[in-house]
Amino acid sequence: MMKHHDKPKPENEENLQVPEGTLPSEPGEAQPQKEDRVAQLEAALNAEKEQSGKLRDEVLRRAAEFENFRKQKEREAVQSSLRAKESILRELLPVLDDVERVLANAPEPEAIPAAAKPFIEGVELMKKNLDRWLEEKGVKPIEAIGLKLDVDFHEAISQIEHPDAEPDTIVEQYQTGYLLGDRVIRHAKVIVSR
Repeated sequence: MMKHHDKPKPENEENLQVPEGTLPSEPGEAQPQKEDRVAQLEAALNAEKEQSGKLRDEVLRRAAEFENFRKQKEREAVQSSLRAKESILRELLPVLDDVERVLANAPEPEAIPAAAKPFIEGVELMKKNLDRWLEEKGVKPIEAIGLKLDVDFHEAISQIEHPDAEPDTIVEQYQTGYLLGDRVIRHAKVIVSR
């Protein structure tokens, strides 16, 4: 049977044992210890928050560095591919020039012997295929005749007197220039008026 002055203890309440011969401390004395413990826990929490913030910043910094590195490698890969493409196209342009010279020096259609016609037609077909292939690769010829000389696109190899043209106007084109996108892969070699 339970006495009136004995109260039941809740299950989760710890048993506080006081060593024999000591008196339990006054209720006012436990308060400073609690405040010290709370202050210690708050300090530890703040230190952990600070450490967590530093680690978070470091992770974000590393992620940004990696993203920059990835983008740089992508740009380098694109540039490398573009340089390789440009190199191949530059090596092909003299072949195109030769095909153009053959066609420019071919006799008039009525003067071509019957036996030579298939050869001339084959060269014309080759020129069409080369032009189509270059166009698919993004290569365009640079416009020149009748325009003012622009050193970004044209290379003047000579000047001549031309009564119908203003000075520095392109009157003849010696060699076709080409653009790959908006980049010059070969300047047009031109003759300009004085």
